[in-house]
Amino acid sequence: MNLTKNIDTKSFITYIFLLLVMSITRGSHLLTVFSLPDASFALFLIGGMLLNKPKWFISLFIFSFVIDLAALSMNNPYQIPMNLGYLGLLPSYGIMWLFGSRIANTKSFLKFTAFSFLATLIAFLISTQTYNLLSGTYPGITIKESILAGWEYLPQSLIYTMSYLIAYWGIQALLKRQFISQKANVLDI
Repeated sequence: MNLTKNIDTKSFITYIFLLLVMSITRGSHLLTVFSLPDASFALFLIGGMLLNKPKWFISLFIFSFVIDLAALSMNNPYQIPMNLGYLGLLPSYGIMWLFGSRIANTKSFLKFTAFSFLATLIAFLISTQTYNLLSGTYPGITIKESILAGWEYLPQSLIYTMSYLIAYWGIQALLKRQFISQKANVLDI
């Protein structure tokens, strides 16, 4: 079986780009001297927009997990808690992917921004609540107490994720405009 026949080249290049950005941001504590904000939520939304198929989601999730395992194995001060709370990342990233697949063909910046904001909010709630309730960090925490905790991290999560997503929107709009402009110039000749 020829692997290249089964993988669309554009999807593969997109996937490699997502892996690279994830390595630089999520793995910034391992790979660079700069500590860039984690772009995982944004990358899963973009992945849902551009790749859509579950195989890409699964492999991107596995890659994020491998980065975290590598960080743990290096006994880095930036420790990712591997416990039951970590499982909350799966539905969180799934929400981002799902929302991305729903806005894949939108040309409306307002719709893109609104869906991105809502997806980020939901993903944040899921990941924060599963961490609070399942990690063991807060033994005996009630659901009510858990809901009241962690909100101080929401602005940071929204700002980082939305910044990456707005940058993505701008870059892809410029590239599309440039491509259309070049295509029009070729047709004029």
